[in-house]
Amino acid sequence: MSGSAAGLGLRSGSYGSLAAAVGGSGGGGGVRKAGGRGAWALRGGEKERLQLLHRALRLVGRRRAGVLLLLAVASAAVFCSLFAVVKDDSSSISIVNNFEVPNAIQNSVYPSTTRPLMMSGNQYSSVVNKIELPNRLHLSYANFTHPCEGFSVPPPLVDKKRTGPRPCPVCYVSVDQAFALMPLQASPSPVLKNLNYISEDGIVANLSSQGSAFGGHPSLEQRNKSFDISESMTVHCGFAKGKKPGQGTGFDIKDDDLLEMEQCRELVVASAIFGNYDMIQHPRNISEFSKANACFYMFVDEETEAYVKNSSSLYNNNKVGLWRLVVVQNLPYEDPRRTGKIPKLLLHRLFPNVRFSVWIDAKLELVADPYLLLERFLWRRNTTFAISRHYKRFDVFEEAEANKAAGKYDNASIDYQIEFYRNEGLSHYSPAKFPITSDVPEGCVIIREHIPITNLFTCLWFNEVDRFTSRDQISFSTVRDKIRARVGWMPEMFLDCERRNFVVQAYHRELLEQMIASGRRPPSTTDAPPSRKLRPGSRKAPPSKKPSVKRKKEKKSSSRRRVPKPVPGGMGAM
Repeated sequence: MSGSAAGLGLRSGSYGSLAAAVGGSGGGGGVRKAGGRGAWALRGGEKERLQLLHRALRLVGRRRAGVLLLLAVASAAVFCSLFAVVKDDSSSISIVNNFEVPNAIQNSVYPSTTRPLMMSGNQYSSVVNKIELPNRLHLSYANFTHPCEGFSVPPPLVDKKRTGPRPCPVCYVSVDQAFALMPLQASPSPVLKNLNYISEDGIVANLSSQGSAFGGHPSLEQRNKSFDISESMTVHCGFAKGKKPGQGTGFDIKDDDLLEMEQCRELVVASAIFGNYDMIQHPRNISEFSKANACFYMFVDEETEAYVKNSSSLYNNNKVGLWRLVVVQNLPYEDPRRTGKIPKLLLHRLFPNVRFSVWIDAKLELVADPYLLLERFLWRRNTTFAISRHYKRFDVFEEAEANKAAGKYDNASIDYQIEFYRNEGLSHYSPAKFPITSDVPEGCVIIREHIPITNLFTCLWFNEVDRFTSRDQISFSTVRDKIRARVGWMPEMFLDCERRNFVVQAYHRELLEQMIASGRRPPSTTDAPPSRKLRPGSRKAPPSKKPSVKRKKEKKSSSRRRVPKPVPGGMGAM
């Protein structure tokens, strides 16, 4: 297998081409050479063409013959260059920059392997694929010569006119190789093997404890106990009421949507818009394989759904492009940002049969195939949870002050949360914490495998968001460090410039509408400003002007919930 795997590492294309490459090594499988009568016919045709060319040259004369020869040489050069481009597109290594993915990925065609079961009356019937999938070719990192081996991120370009964060190149393999490198078995979960969730249906929760009815109002004692990791655990993880997540729990979802979500098996790409705060961003450079096998879900409230129906020409039967819209009712929080943390951190509860997930904040446009992200940030690094670190801030205390300065949340609540963590041992970040590279994530993208330890991490992270403020960057390091101290596991944090390579950040809906109303064309991305066209007859580009509209000051997020507030004694109970 080692020799075959190494050979596969230098090729790309569909599984058919890979299979043919493997099968072609045996005898009798090669391409036949032209011979016999077919070869003589070919030579006869060449002779006739030469005679016609000779007659044409005699007619046009010597000077015009030279022009014809030059044209022939130019045509041959163009043909060779086109052939070279096609050949280059089939390369198995893709160093992606400027948010583009090679055509070889975009044009790949794969049959589906995980089509959902469709409802037919009261019975399930499997969708029959028109194209049968060949036997899966499995590659192992142990005997696979990875084409990205030795690749390192180059130093950033020096540009005095452009400051701030920017993307950096990322080395990907092809989609078919990424799928072939997918682990056949789930990754091991350290210590924790069986994770269950507390359901308090019919039980009155202690309202004096902090948190919400949706989270089950866990007491401080229950919170602390949830960090004592053992082989089998039962913890709070949202959806405390009702029969199952999405049914009578708050954050309620229609039965047909829940049924479809349960049929999602391998990979889900998810996002959410609540309060009509963002515009739907459509993924680009997604392979046909991912379109057929990955699930793309966008969670929205009724307000957002109504806006999408009226404004999007792509809306059709609860789908907008690749996204399947799931309308959520009976929202448990008044704050849309806090509500958005439910699908962000609890995807394993909403999609119980999924192996991997990619969370993308609604303000981001995905511009790389999701299987490339899994291979690059999980499987290649042999990790189960990946998130980018903040491009500028590494210290939680600095992050808290930045949130206060920007009015992201009530200042007193942020101060209370930071002081609580300080009393538990939270300290300023320093290089002495290595291998920890940062205490502050850029949490708009989460790539993870759904195994017990990662599910526990996001459950406990959500419990902190439910208990304190909705600013999840503040609570990330506390949950990470408590779990790491007990089992040695922690999330992988990659560079923020790598994140900016596969997602493009857009403006929030309100600002976009203001720019459009003022007659200005909004830029397609904040990471890469649009090129400015020169005026006719001018040599220099016109000076850039700042948008004339002023962005409205964001309202401070409210910590109010749709349940009675905890009594004042609850603060001291912590």
